[in-house]
Amino acid sequence: PQGRVTDHRINMTLHKLDLILQGEALDEFIDALITEHQAEQLAHIDTTKD
Repeated sequence: PQGRVTDHRINMTLHKLDLILQGEALDEFIDALITEHQAEQLAHIDTTKD
C-alpha cells in the first residue's frame, strides 16, 4: 500500500490514507471538490454571457 488517495477529477492526491479513512482529512477533498465545482459554474456563466 502506498498510503494515498487520489481523486482524478480534480487531479489531487493526498498521502494521508489513515486520516482520510478516519474522516479527519476528508474535508481537504471536499473543499477541493467544492472549489472545482464553483470554478466550473463560474466558467459556465462566463461562456453563456456572449
